[in-house]
Amino acid sequence: MATIRGAERDAEWIRAAGWARWLAWASLLWMCAEGAFGLWQGFTVGSISLIGWALGSAVEGLASVIVVWRFTGDRMLSETSERRAQRGVAISFWLIAPYIAVESVRNLLTGARPGTTVIGIALTAAALVLMPLLGWAKRRLGGRLNSRATAGEGTQNYLCAAQSAAVLLTLAVIALWPGGWWLDPAVGLVIAGVAVREGFQAWRGEDCGC
Repeated sequence: MATIRGAERDAEWIRAAGWARWLAWASLLWMCAEGAFGLWQGFTVGSISLIGWALGSAVEGLASVIVVWRFTGDRMLSETSERRAQRGVAISFWLIAPYIAVESVRNLLTGARPGTTVIGIALTAAALVLMPLLGWAKRRLGGRLNSRATAGEGTQNYLCAAQSAAVLLTLAVIALWPGGWWLDPAVGLVIAGVAVREGFQAWRGEDCGC
């Protein structure tokens, strides 16, 4: 098993790794709640953008699990584990895209109109505040640790914030103007496309920013 070079295994690096693991756990707890409530409300009102956003929470949760795995035990100092974690985060980006793309196209073709949800609006608004903070912290730690897996998880948080803004706007527009129903599947297609792109960048290791 290849290990991180000695110069990078100082006390500060170990502390940063601990913070990366702690933030991943915190993210995982939030994503579980976000995903559960998001799916509940999305299926209740028939909003594909909200369902896609909630499924994205599951994917982000998987990325958090991968980072926890990466920085636990002997894997903390393993370059091999870092590469595996990086690839795992990349794959997690791709898991969401097919379902969201298919459902978005179906809703555009059938004209399915989602309902409104106050809980969905509140949930996406909360994520819009929290996710950029988590993303900023994780990308800083990714640079300090030279960990593309950690930086990739942070990018997923930024992507979640962007999705939250789009879904929040969509839900608000639909609540005020039912004729804007088409925004819901359109935003779903954008979410699917961005997820595919970010997956390729993470796979190639372009996500570290360090």
